[in-house]
Amino acid sequence: MKKEVWKHTRNVILLIAGTLILAFGTAVFLLPFDLVAGGMSGLAIVIDAIIPSEFLTIDRIIALLTWMLFLVGFAIFGKVFAAKTFLSAILYPMGITLFLKLTDSSVLGGVFCLQASEYKELPLILAATTGGALVGIGCAITFLSGGSTGGTDILAFLLCKMFKRLKSSTAIFLIDVIIILFGVILSRDLIHSLLGILSAMIAAAVIDKIFLGGTSALVAQIVTEHAEEINQGVIDLMERSTTIFEATGGYSKRKKQMVTVSFSMRQYTLLMDIVCKIDPDAFVTVWRAHEIRGEGWTK
Repeated sequence: MKKEVWKHTRNVILLIAGTLILAFGTAVFLLPFDLVAGGMSGLAIVIDAIIPSEFLTIDRIIALLTWMLFLVGFAIFGKVFAAKTFLSAILYPMGITLFLKLTDSSVLGGVFCLQASEYKELPLILAATTGGALVGIGCAITFLSGGSTGGTDILAFLLCKMFKRLKSSTAIFLIDVIIILFGVILSRDLIHSLLGILSAMIAAAVIDKIFLGGTSALVAQIVTEHAEEINQGVIDLMERSTTIFEATGGYSKRKKQMVTVSFSMRQYTLLMDIVCKIDPDAFVTVWRAHEIRGEGWTK
């Protein structure tokens, strides 16, 4: 019972932290420079450029879009989806409004007012890179909590519902590309648009690094007739354990065994030496593992 309570508490804390980091990176670094990096902020910047209004400020556009898409998601995808996005739908627009106030030159001595910096174009470059990194960190932490940032992801899910063969990752990518293209057309500034794209790429890379583990571990599958010898070599020299499967050659129909082992990059050469020494004819496949959990790695 205590574990369940702690798990839910941890997830709520991660969701709040992730959403606020996302809002901070967006409000302080991307919005002041109108950097279209896809997502909700990019869509809001595009709408603000198309429909300029003193009342419809950028933070209000984001709030309206967030709640409109949340209600659409609730109506179509139900209570489970709504429960995962409800907290973010409240915190994200509030965070945007709050953190935008930090960019005023009269707040905290103007420390977050990058536009007024004397370093000319440098603040724009730093805004694109730092903003992209913070957006990536915020999204990744939110995903780790089991929650969702909602936003344009809901549009992607709707596309997937309409086109059954479309993958969610592809749909999200397409929507971001469309938003960025609109940003390019409206800004008519290629350098500025490229910085927005750079920011989106940094965010994606950071999400991949944090959410998928960013581990430097590798996994090898070794098809051999000398599985026991290779297994013992791995245990003795690498201090790793293996899993051994029975295998049959698809062409030769010969009975073999497949040894699977997880290891670090530093042990790659050592593993290859073990295999080559014991069975030079072994068939070896190696790929990078995004994440490994278990004894000898992480809990």
